[in-house]
Amino acid sequence: MKVYSAIKDIVKFRFQQPLASWGLVPTMGYLHEGHLSLIRRARAENNFVAVSIFVNPVQFNSPADLANYPRDNERDFRLLEQEGVDLIWVPEPEMVYPSGYQTYVEVEKLTNRLEGASRPGYFRGVTTVVAKLFNIFQPQQAYFGQKDYQQALVISQMVKDLNYNIDVVICPTVREPDGLAMSSRNVRLSPLARQQATCLYWALAEAKSAFEAGQRNAGELRSKMLSVLNSVKSVQVDYVSIAHPQTLEELEIVAEQALISLAVFIEDIRLIDNIVVSSGFKTPSNIR
Repeated sequence: MKVYSAIKDIVKFRFQQPLASWGLVPTMGYLHEGHLSLIRRARAENNFVAVSIFVNPVQFNSPADLANYPRDNERDFRLLEQEGVDLIWVPEPEMVYPSGYQTYVEVEKLTNRLEGASRPGYFRGVTTVVAKLFNIFQPQQAYFGQKDYQQALVISQMVKDLNYNIDVVICPTVREPDGLAMSSRNVRLSPLARQQATCLYWALAEAKSAFEAGQRNAGELRSKMLSVLNSVKSVQVDYVSIAHPQTLEELEIVAEQALISLAVFIEDIRLIDNIVVSSGFKTPSNIR
């Protein structure tokens, strides 16, 4: 396993075997089982696996959130070595955004809703850094988790629009035994807040259950989610959404499929989650 910070070292190692297939897993570090599941998928489908660890300052609109984001590179390196990762890039911010930097990548429309509406500039930072990662690593496949559904959708659109020869692979959300979606931010929750955070899962489960019972009115589904979330006093709701899974436009009636998503603050820590439901079949009881 090679660990580099300099771009030239990454490129040199990556192209020692230019015809080999590479899978890339972009991360901000403080890895958990969700990240590791992406790495295992990449390992199964490629000759080599690369991981980036970079807390991207451009995608944070809160200085406090950036400062408090958990970091532990040595721990991450141990986990990545156990998973057989071949190449790790751990750059400093000034390597990614050197003095005089002024070029950014923006995807329109898809970034105006949900996370984009709540976090101005967030997706501009995401698409810019991912575009740079794609240019540096030139992977055949890149792996993202469904928990960040909108992010994966936006990156897929960028790949299509900019003609990247890369397959974007979206992998299922990995959950704790009590249903909470795994997130690096979970470590910041107090024991009480950690218990309360399961309300995200139960709000999604409530909407899913109503959908599978025949409810197609999106407003009613949103109300059921809000009822669960509002029952926990410490929860501050950012948004609940029943949206088209490709356009992210809010629905009034769910005809076939819907992205059910939400974002909340617990102890000033922002958590997100989602599921996709379809009228064509019933999803398993352990929601995805």
